[in-house]
Order: sequence, then C-alpha cells, then structure tokens
Amino acid sequence: MMQTKNGKGMHRLFELAILVKGVDGILETLGGLLILFVPLHSLDTWVRWLVAHELIESHDWLAEAARHLLDSLSLDTKLFASIYLVGHGLAKIFLVYALWREKLWAFPLALWFIALFVAYQLYRYTHTHSIALLIFALLDVCVSWFIWREYLVRKAGLQAAR
Repeated sequence: MMQTKNGKGMHRLFELAILVKGVDGILETLGGLLILFVPLHSLDTWVRWLVAHELIESHDWLAEAARHLLDSLSLDTKLFASIYLVGHGLAKIFLVYALWREKLWAFPLALWFIALFVAYQLYRYTHTHSIALLIFALLDVCVSWFIWREYLVRKAGLQAAR
C-alpha cells in the first residue's frame, strides 16, 4: 500500500517535471520567433526599456548582462539565437508530447536530449562561470531522474504483461 502511494506521488512529480519542460519549450519557441521577426533595433529598444530601472538603481547583474548582450547582438547572432531557441523549444514540445502519450521510445530519446543539453550547459559554464547554468543543469538532471524512473516502471509493466 505504501509503495503504491509512493509510486503515484513519483508519477505526479514526473508529470509535473515534463509539464514544466513543455511550458519551457513553448516559451523558448515563442521567444525564438519573437527574436526572428522583431527588428534588431526594436529588440534593443524594448530590452533597454525593460532593464533601464535596474541599470539606474543598482547596476543589477542581469540588467548589465542584458545590456552587454544587446551591445554584441548582430544579425548573425540574432538568427542563430532564433534558430537555436525555436529548434530547442520544438524538440522539447515534441518529446514532452510523446512522454505524455507514454511512447516508450520517447523516454531514452528524451534522456539523450537532456544529457546533450546538460553537457552543453556545463561546457558553456567553463566559459561564462554563470551559476545559473549550473542550476539549470542540476534541474535537468532531476528531470532526467524522473524520466528514467518512469521509463523503468513502464518497461517493468510491459515485461510483467508478457
């Protein structure tokens, strides 16, 4: 009885984890499309307006990073960022949909996708030393653990049914 409650609780955490990944995928896709279709000068004006208060008040790290990013943003960078965000977002949406539909092939594919992304985050960390990248990598490892656990449960259920 206790194992059943624990199993249901873990399944709910799995569902929550992939829901968060799905929302993240939608936001990445929308952000990538926004970057693609909004002119560079408009993006610059809009982001500077968003972070102006922080820059005046405290020279907030995030506002400074946004300002620096805008200063180095070119059309090539804009195109790369857009393609990257749209591609990454659509891949997440596709994998979340397949996981939600309980497609067994999607579990290992999602794990490989996340593992590659974590490796990229850790690689980027070596260049930027951004703690945020480590936090995102840790969150991805946690999501991977839920996917792995759910995959084992699904495989055991299929073997028991045979």
